[in-house]
Amino acid sequence: MKQSKVLVVDDAAFIREMVRRTLLAKFPDMQIEDAVNGLKAQLLLKANDYDLILCDWEMPEMSGIELLNWVRQQQSSQVPFVMVTSRGDKANVVEAIQAGVSDYIGKPFSSEGLQAKVIKVLGKRQQQPASQSAGSVSALTGSNPLLSPAKAPTKAPIAVARKATAAKPVSTQTSKPGPSKGDAQLRFGSHIIPCKIKALSLKQLVLTCSVDAGLPALFESVVVDLEQNSGASTEVARINAFVRGLQANESRIDCELVSVTVDIVDQDPSKLTYLSRMIAAGSTHQGYIPGA
Repeated sequence: MKQSKVLVVDDAAFIREMVRRTLLAKFPDMQIEDAVNGLKAQLLLKANDYDLILCDWEMPEMSGIELLNWVRQQQSSQVPFVMVTSRGDKANVVEAIQAGVSDYIGKPFSSEGLQAKVIKVLGKRQQQPASQSAGSVSALTGSNPLLSPAKAPTKAPIAVARKATAAKPVSTQTSKPGPSKGDAQLRFGSHIIPCKIKALSLKQLVLTCSVDAGLPALFESVVVDLEQNSGASTEVARINAFVRGLQANESRIDCELVSVTVDIVDQDPSKLTYLSRMIAAGSTHQGYIPGA
């Protein structure tokens, strides 16, 4: 991996820095450059050659899938291109494969998972990503339960969350979680746990979660799925964040609920606009187009 040159593309500075630290911890000689969106990445790609591109999907000005199409069509380049995103549904994976993506890693990801993915992709540089067929969906998603085609549709984890909530309703008498501003799911590692939104701003979310479901670590990278009901269908807004604080809701050792404070790292204007509307409305509402 010595002398490898990597381009990291993500609108969130926190994610770019986390990827940089993770890669340098494993590959100290690796050269890493970054870009805040696809347009900035284009300028770097016109002037430099890279051994690997790690790119977010949803970004302002130019998205990851638009950058991938440009790299494969305009640049005629077969440089390994890995999507690093919380868009894990089958339709998005197929779209990325058809555009010539080399591989896929879902947010939130572990340091070990990212390092292993980089080793895997750089070890297969002689392969032609554009020659992959739609049958490669299982190859790209099968090893990650969050991205598996059988589990990828957004309704699947939501159904699990509602079932868990129904089986163990929140007791306002014992744990006093306070009024809820909507439903959410917190994703970290292999965990997907249902939560209630206790408070929200453009910079932070405070979630009420059950201790029994498992808890993230401080400063761990997470994804918050905000559930949006629209008739018979359900949409999920995916917010990238990291854990700022954990606080028990009661002063007793067998406390059932914990408040999880997360700092939002997304800079996508569409997400910030949506959060502004949520804040103004005081609760979740319809009309959001899921991003990643």
